[in-house]
Order: sequence, then C-alpha cells, then structure tokens
Amino acid sequence: MASNRPVPEAPSIPAQREPETFGYGAYRAEEGPWEEWNPTEDSVTPARGRHRVAKQRGGFARSSTVLGVGVIAAVGAGGMASANTGKPPVSISMPDLPSVGHLFDDGSADSGPAQQATATLSSVGTSAAEGEDTTDAGEVLRNRIMAQAEQQQGQAESKATAAALAAAEKQSAAAAAKAEQEAAAKAAEAKEKAEAAAEKAAEEKRLAELAKQYALPTSSYTLTSTFGQAGSMWSSGYHTGLDFAAPTGSLIKAVHSGTITEAGWAGSYGYRTILTLDDGTELWFCHQSSINVSAGQKVSTGEVIGRVGATGNVTGPHLHLEVHPGGQATGIDPMAWLRDKGLTP
Repeated sequence: MASNRPVPEAPSIPAQREPETFGYGAYRAEEGPWEEWNPTEDSVTPARGRHRVAKQRGGFARSSTVLGVGVIAAVGAGGMASANTGKPPVSISMPDLPSVGHLFDDGSADSGPAQQATATLSSVGTSAAEGEDTTDAGEVLRNRIMAQAEQQQGQAESKATAAALAAAEKQSAAAAAKAEQEAAAKAAEAKEKAEAAAEKAAEEKRLAELAKQYALPTSSYTLTSTFGQAGSMWSSGYHTGLDFAAPTGSLIKAVHSGTITEAGWAGSYGYRTILTLDDGTELWFCHQSSINVSAGQKVSTGEVIGRVGATGNVTGPHLHLEVHPGGQATGIDPMAWLRDKGLTP
C-alpha cells in the first residue's frame, strides 16, 4: 500500500526579537515565529486512500497557522458565495485569538496592524449587527405584545360596548312596550268612556223621544206606596202597584197611545180602566172616582181617561197604577217601567 510523502516543514527562522508569551508558558525558539506557508500542488500530492500526516513540532502553533489560513479561505469563500448568489452576506462570529496575529506577520511591520486586523476579523457580525438584531428583535417583540394587548383591550371594550348597547336596547324595548301597553290601556279606557258616553247620549235621546210619546198619569201627586211593599192591607200580602196620592177629581191621563180594553167596576180596585198598548202591555188605572172612556176606544198620549177617587179598598183618594207586560196576571214595578220610558215619577 502506497503512502503519501510527508509534508515539508516550514523553514525555521531564529528569533529576531525579545521572547514573548505565546500560547501557554514562555517563548521558545523552536515554536516560531514562522513564515507563511501555503501548500501547492507541487508540494502536496493528492491523497489516495488512507494517508498519514507527519507529526509536526509545535502542534499548537502549526494548528493555529492552519486555522488562520482556513479562516481566510472561509471568509473569501463566503464573500464569493454572497457575490455569486446575490444573497446578503451572513455574519460569521469568530473567537478572539489575540496571539494568532503574529502568524500573519512577515517580520517587517509592527504587529499592531495584524492584531487590529485579527480583532476586526473576529468581531465581524458580533457587535453592531448582533446588537442591532437583538435591539430590533426586542423592539419587534415589544411592539407585537403591545399590539396584542391593545387588540385584547379593544376587543374587551367592544364587548363591553356591545353589552351596554344590548342592555340599552333591551331597556328601551321594555320602556317602549310598557309605554305601548299604557297607551293601549288609555286608548281602551278612552274608547270605553266614549262608547259609554255615546250610549248614554243615545239613551237620553231615545228617552227624550219616548218622553214625547209617554206621559205621567197625573199631576200634583205624592208617592205613598211602592211596588213590593209588604202589608196586611193587600190581599196578596204585598203592594202590587204604585200609588199616586192626589185630591179627588184630579185628572188621569193616558200614559201612551193605545186601546181601552176594559172600563168599569173591579171589586177591591174600585172603578178601573185598562189601557192596552201596541206591544201588548196592559196599564191598570184603579180607584177612580169617574171614567171618561169606554172599551174599544183609541186614545193618544196625555188624553184624559178618568179622575182620581177613593173607590174600592183604599184609605184615601189616590191613583193605583199597575203594569202587566203582555197582559200577564203578575205585574212589574211601575216605577222602573216609567223610568224606562223617559219619565221620572
């Protein structure tokens, strides 16, 4: 198996200056300084298969030299890649190696520029760029947090506003419904009052018209006994009519137009006249002192049909009036009937 030739060592140059600290411990002549060594195709045979690299003296210094060359090549390659691809350069952070700077020194110039260059190279993208990136990232994060907080606050305020508007709308709707109900109740009450007033007016008009057709049976009278009044003086046990006490001879008039169906003596009723109206109602005029009409005679409202007397079962002169609807035997209250006709006894 063939092996590669050992890589020739860089020539050693005796120390030309004061020993200085390099790496760990004191300065040693066999560890530098070294001239810059760049391997070429002539000096380095392409490796085939496994190969061995001869151990170099001063491993740390030689490794440092190779590291410096690699850094230069990497930086150059990065610049070429950035130029070729058109993408922004990527900042590379390099560790600070202040003691490596003299490796690139040719011995003719001061080590200050080399160390400055080394420091400049190692600080690429670590100070300003990283500071700006950190500041920008923090500012972006802060702005994002503030925006989220403002958004959440805005959403909370929007929800509160929506809830307040909903409550106000609900309250307004309730107030409107209540007002509508009150208005409807007032309108119904007003309508009811108006209808009642209209009915009353119509009834008054009707009674006024009836009053022209009906008349009280006598004048200058006093009501002494009413319908339904109990007493032993009446054979039925109660009074069946309405008594108008008046002087004997006072005129008795037809309450309404109709036909005389009976006129004569009627026992305890004395002289009695029965006037039958067009609707079949019978009006009995009792205890008369005289009768001025006869059966079958047509009379009109207010026409004289007899005179007040004290005939029959009486205690004094008066007109006993009874009302029998439809000619039935049992009568009704004459007071209510007269009032229904627009008359007030």
